[in-house]
Amino acid sequence: MENTTLRAFKYRLRPTKAQEAQLTETLILCQRLYNGMLEERRGAYRKAGKSLTAYDQMKSLPEVKAALPEYASVNAQVLQDVAKRLDKSFKGFFRRIKAGQKAGYPRFKGRDRYDSFTYPQPSQNSVTADGKHIYLPKIGNVRIRLHRPFAGKIKTLAVKREGAEWYAVLTCEVQKAKLLPPTGSTVGIDLGVNHLVITSDGEFVDNPRFLRSARKRLRVAQRSLCRKKRGSKRRKKAKAAVAKLHLKVRRQRDDLHHKVARKLVQQHDLIAHEELNITGLARTRMANSVLDAGWAGLLDKLASKAEEAGRQLIGVDPRYTSQDCHQCGHREKHSLSVREFTCKGCGAVLNRDINAALNILARALPSVGNVDQRVMRSPRSPVLQGGE
Repeated sequence: MENTTLRAFKYRLRPTKAQEAQLTETLILCQRLYNGMLEERRGAYRKAGKSLTAYDQMKSLPEVKAALPEYASVNAQVLQDVAKRLDKSFKGFFRRIKAGQKAGYPRFKGRDRYDSFTYPQPSQNSVTADGKHIYLPKIGNVRIRLHRPFAGKIKTLAVKREGAEWYAVLTCEVQKAKLLPPTGSTVGIDLGVNHLVITSDGEFVDNPRFLRSARKRLRVAQRSLCRKKRGSKRRKKAKAAVAKLHLKVRRQRDDLHHKVARKLVQQHDLIAHEELNITGLARTRMANSVLDAGWAGLLDKLASKAEEAGRQLIGVDPRYTSQDCHQCGHREKHSLSVREFTCKGCGAVLNRDINAALNILARALPSVGNVDQRVMRSPRSPVLQGGE
C-alpha cells in the first residue's frame, strides 16, 4: 500500500510590475497555444479522420517557436503542459461518452477563462532558503508569502491568477497523515438553507448567506460595470471590482466549509448525509439559496477530509427523510413551512431537520457492519416529547 499522497500548498505571490506583465503575457500565450492545438485536433479529425495525441502536438512545438518568436519567452515544459492539459480534456470527453454521461466537447478558452500555467518538473530548490522568493523559469525570482511551511518533494508548480492576485500552488508528495483515533460516535447531517448543517445530535450550524450579505455591494458594482464602455480602462477596473467581491464571497464560503468539515471528521467515525440532486435543486425557485449555501463544496471537502482521516462517509436516499418519524416510521407529510415535526403515530415532537438527520443516520447504519447498531441517537436526545 502506498504510504505517500499528493498535497497542494497555495501561497500568495507579490510580483513586480515587470514580473506581473511577464506572467500575464505567459498566460496569454498559453491560452493562444491551447486554442491553436484544439483547432489543430479538430481540423485533423475533420479532414483526415486522424486523432492527434499530446505527443504529436508536443513534437511540433519547435516549429511553433520558429514561426512565432514570442514563444521563446515561455518555458518549454510549460508549453508541453498545455498540450497535456488539452489531451486530458479530450480523455475526459471520451470517458464521459463511454459512460453515457453528458460529454462536453473541449471548448476554446477566452482570456478570462484561462488563468493558470504549470511547471511539471520544477526544481526542488524553487523556493529560496529564506522563504521569501520562488524561482519561476523565464520569469525570475518572485516574492512569495510563505505563510506556512510546505513539506515533501515538489512534483509540480502551478502559477494561478485569481482576479488581480497571483498565487503559486506547490503540489508535493508527502507521507500520508496518521489516521485519527476512533471516537465511537456516528452522526447524520441534514443540509439546509436557514442552517447550513443540522446534525442528529441536535447541533445547528448557521448559514451566514455570504452572497446575500454582499448583494447590495455587488449590485452597485455590477451597475457601474454595465455603464462603462467596452474596451475602456474604466470598464476593466470596474470588472476587477466585481470579480474581487465574488472572490471574497467564495473565500468566506470555503473557509466555513473547511471548518465545518474538519469538526465533523474529528468528532465522528461515521458521517451520513443525503445524496441530493444539487444540480436539479439549483434549477428550482430555491436556486439562489442552494447555491449560496454551497452544499456541493461542503460535501467535497467532507469527503476529502474523511478519506484522509480514515472516517466513513455514506450518502443515503433523501426521499421522505423529513416526513418519516425516526422512532416509529410513521409518514407525516408537512409543507416546508412547518418546522416542527409531530408524529401522529407515536406522539414524538421534535425539530423537522433533526428528525431528518436521525433518519439519515438510521438509513446509513445497516450498510456498515462494524458500527454498533444501537447508536441511533445522541445521548443528548433531541426528542422533546414522546408518546406510547
